[in-house]
Amino acid sequence: MISLGESRRARGGECALREAVPIQLADLEEVEQNAPQMENLQYHHADYDSEEHAEVRTLPRQAALNALRAIREDGDAVIVLDQTCLPEQTAFVRLTSLAEAAQAIRTMQVRGAPLIGATAAYGVALALRAGIPLAEACEVLAATRPTAINLHWALGRMKRALEKSPAATYADGAWREARAIAYEDAEANAAIGRHGLPLLQATPHKPVQVMTHCNAGWLATVAHGTALAPIYAAHAAGIAMHVWVSETRPRNQGLLTAWEMRQAGIPHTLVADNAAGLLLMQAKVDLILVGADRIAANGDVANKIGTYLKALAAQAHAVPFYVAAPVATIDFECPNGMAIPIEERDAAEFGKSASRGDTPVANPAFDVTPAALVSGIVTEQGVLAPKSLADIRR
Repeated sequence: MISLGESRRARGGECALREAVPIQLADLEEVEQNAPQMENLQYHHADYDSEEHAEVRTLPRQAALNALRAIREDGDAVIVLDQTCLPEQTAFVRLTSLAEAAQAIRTMQVRGAPLIGATAAYGVALALRAGIPLAEACEVLAATRPTAINLHWALGRMKRALEKSPAATYADGAWREARAIAYEDAEANAAIGRHGLPLLQATPHKPVQVMTHCNAGWLATVAHGTALAPIYAAHAAGIAMHVWVSETRPRNQGLLTAWEMRQAGIPHTLVADNAAGLLLMQAKVDLILVGADRIAANGDVANKIGTYLKALAAQAHAVPFYVAAPVATIDFECPNGMAIPIEERDAAEFGKSASRGDTPVANPAFDVTPAALVSGIVTEQGVLAPKSLADIRR
């Protein structure tokens, strides 16, 4: 059932829909109808601090189709896939205001660093259309999720782009810039898939046994995914694979990865988080591929809680550990992982028995994997050594 509903605050990972009604919305047929007008879409991919580096590219039609899965425009609104309802129900939420965009990010109706960034950019556009000042809009959105750098990167880019524009054109300019951010994310993630593919092709025996953590697929991005992009590319290339999917408590976001793998027809097995070490010890994993919410300048990686333990186990058993993320996820102003703010989530995510208040609960949403444990970082520019990130800034 595909549904559209009004949103309310999600608690403990529950679906945030209320009064959902069936609609014909997300089928690719509708995207096909909109595709011709996007076929020659041009967007700016630029360093807005230096106009000489600005360039204009044309978005391929297929990328436009793929870019409209987890988020899409709908007139003066934005429609997002409500991920608090997955995998039991496929439902969408229509965002029409700054408050609704902020709530969708805060309650994890949208999640994944790249998708959070794109949603925040559209949140700015919604705010400016309603007459809310740019600075106020950015302040509201920046307060929603502290760890995901793509959120702050997108807000910074929106500020830089709009500050050069006349106030009278703010609203239209914001929509154009948000659209550019979304489409560039789709393109970057497709490139991550291409650059990560050789890592899977190089594995001598088949099927390739890949382990991942949390969900870094197309659900967490505008399209293609980050950590799952090479897996999708390998599947399309006919490479036999099997994916070990850790459940990723307390929000069980691994179930979203299992849902994606099931939709794509890729063999996979869901395991408890604490089973990872045993599987690595038993030589049942060829490589680990995870996403990232923020990468420090020295190559330390913040990702979903539990990632660090997998990296430690991978090192103990000589299994390559790769991170996949767009360059926008690298925080060049953050010197190392100790400087990355770690979001603390509500105790309600542990369930009713743990949130009654009679037992203290600590619920950090992320941990930090030191660069020394990372074999490489797969970006749209290629596979980078964690210690060489400063080179791409130049």
